[in-house]
Amino acid sequence: MSRSAVIQFQSVVSQHLPGVLASIVVAIAARFLADQYQAPVMLLALLLGMAMNFLAAGPSKPGIDFTAREVLRIGVALLGMRISLEQIAALGWHPVLIVVVSVVVTILVSMLAARALGFNVLFGLLSGGATAICGASAALALAAALPAHHAKERATLFTVIGVSALSTLAMILYPVIARALGLDPLQAGVFLGATIHDVAQVVGAGYSMSHDIGDTATVVKLMRIAMLLPVIVCAVLITRSQGGQGTGKRPPLLPWFAVAFIALAAVTSFGWLPSAVQTLGNQLSSWCLVVAISALGMKIQLKELATVGLKPILLMVGETVFLLGLVLLLIRLGG
Repeated sequence: MSRSAVIQFQSVVSQHLPGVLASIVVAIAARFLADQYQAPVMLLALLLGMAMNFLAAGPSKPGIDFTAREVLRIGVALLGMRISLEQIAALGWHPVLIVVVSVVVTILVSMLAARALGFNVLFGLLSGGATAICGASAALALAAALPAHHAKERATLFTVIGVSALSTLAMILYPVIARALGLDPLQAGVFLGATIHDVAQVVGAGYSMSHDIGDTATVVKLMRIAMLLPVIVCAVLITRSQGGQGTGKRPPLLPWFAVAFIALAAVTSFGWLPSAVQTLGNQLSSWCLVVAISALGMKIQLKELATVGLKPILLMVGETVFLLGLVLLLIRLGG
């Protein structure tokens, strides 16, 4: 490596390091508080990041921007290590059908509802994808694939806050609903895994009922994560049809992090990864997403979120209730 290249590399590192370190510190604090108080780590990372938003206007800005963009994509790519075709096949075709139908229909209805409420349909795709797939992780992944827009970061952060709050509420209420409806263990696991937004809350709700229900709910949730890839492709197709990101340049059909997602899912499904490596990858993915959401929080101003109004809240609550009703209907039809 030439001397000029070394100097340039050192300059880039020194420029980005303060923001990256700041994001990591916020993420560590959020993880500590989440472990202490059993609270959603994504929500805490977002709120702590917002409290530190003054950093985004100083020397830390390049590193914060880099973390919110590239570290996020690394975390999304590593989500592929959570998926195994063997786990999905073990449940049979009906839960797979429930997941596919509920994800597709919920996102389409969300896009139509967003347009009816006067929003860009991409906000419906973002919030509907977060509701239907995997909560905050899906919101971040879809945001990475959608075109640049002055309101995209605010919409992403609002979506993360909404799905985190609703997912925590669902973790408490949905086991009660499952018992009240008399769902058997398989049905209860499918219900919890197909409706609760975030992975951690699915695990919490499922294993609070029984070990078998927790196992089923977790696998169904992984199937929903697998739906992230085709939804990302659809988001990119929409972006391409609109001429790219305001520059007229059409983005690739599959972003690099989506390609990595496919590759890691395939490697995991074939059993080529040692369990220790898979565990490490899952932990790294979780940390990358928490660090990225910390950086995103630093980039937003509280006064901007205060102006969102009632309609976005109604949209997200409506999406959650719609998904709940749709999954219960599909379970009853299959029973």
